[in-house]
Amino acid sequence: MSGALSVHQLIAPDVKLGRDVRIYGFVNLYGCEIGDETRIGTFVEIQKGASIGPRCKISSHTFICEGVKLEAEVFVGHGVTFINDRYPRATTVTGRPKTDRDWDCENTLIKRGASIGSGATLLGGITVGENATIGAGAVVTKDVPANAVVAGNPARILKKNKNTHAHQSPISRS
Repeated sequence: MSGALSVHQLIAPDVKLGRDVRIYGFVNLYGCEIGDETRIGTFVEIQKGASIGPRCKISSHTFICEGVKLEAEVFVGHGVTFINDRYPRATTVTGRPKTDRDWDCENTLIKRGASIGSGATLLGGITVGENATIGAGAVVTKDVPANAVVAGNPARILKKNKNTHAHQSPISRS
């Protein structure tokens, strides 16, 4: 970890940090993996079982829950929320408080080079394709194809990105 603030962070010992990861203040990380050269902004929480690929940027005030996987070079704007349970309840039908055994985590996959705009909410159980763009404030309820631009509530396809190489690093271009 380099260039990061060392105060006001909770980074659990079970976090796997890659090379040259930058983590700023008021961050909470536990049981997750963070890839090389990724930047994590202020007021971000990344839960156990989440995986962040190399060269991602996670902007401030973002919540990445269990079951979320970001591949390489994903951009996540400010205040983005991932959800892993479409039918949350505090208790079971018998009134007993729910535990981890009482629910199934819905996994989410964000593929290489995708960009997620500020304030977006992504429901669990979806895949966002390579180089897709999620508009600010969108509520993503279903899969987003590669290179698509989506926005709205619920998010709908507006167009396809024409320059798919714009979001790829020089290393990944052929």
